[in-house]
Amino acid sequence: MNAEELLERYRTGEREFIGQDLSGVDLYKAALNGVNLSEANLTGADLSGAKLTGAYLAGANLTQAKLKQAILREADLSDCILVGATLVQGKLLGAVLAGADLSRADLSGANLSRADVSGAVLIQGELTSVNLSGAYLHRVDAREANFWQADLCRAVLREANLAQASLREADLSRAILRLANLQGANLKGASLNGAVLQSANLRSAYLVEADWQKAVLTDVDLTGATLPNGAVMDAALG
Repeated sequence: MNAEELLERYRTGEREFIGQDLSGVDLYKAALNGVNLSEANLTGADLSGAKLTGAYLAGANLTQAKLKQAILREADLSDCILVGATLVQGKLLGAVLAGADLSRADLSGANLSRADVSGAVLIQGELTSVNLSGAYLHRVDAREANFWQADLCRAVLREANLAQASLREADLSRAILRLANLQGANLKGASLNGAVLQSANLRSAYLVEADWQKAVLTDVDLTGATLPNGAVMDAALG
């Protein structure tokens, strides 16, 4: 199916395009609110600026797709393949990305406030200045991801794998990081004010200039971590 056929059928009221092959399709700034593209092949598709509010894209293949500034509010992207996709400044407020593979995806400046990203893969993802405030990231795998200046205020990161991730100057105030793996993570200048880090792994983490006032640090492993005052811990906190 090509773009022209899809758009024409959408204009006549059709919404179901499940499993269609739309690889490489040009849907730049297309208006497709509420469309059902579940399981569709959208590899390399250009959906930059597309209006996809409430769209169903569960299980779709969006590898290397262009979604810059796309509007995906309340969209269902669960179990999507978004490897290497570009979602720069995308609007994903309240979207569902549970189980999605976002490895090496670029979400710089995207708004995922209150989104469900539980169980998603964000390995080596680019999340500079992303808004994940109040988002649900339970068991997310974000090893080596870049969260520089990201807004993770009140985010739920329970059991998240953030090993070797960069969280420089990120806002993690009141975030839930219980049982999270932050081994070797860079938290320079990050705000952990009121964050819950109970039983978290912070071995060899870099916390210089971090603000961890009122943080819950029960049973945190800080072995080898560099603390806000520059001291290096040689044991876990009890």
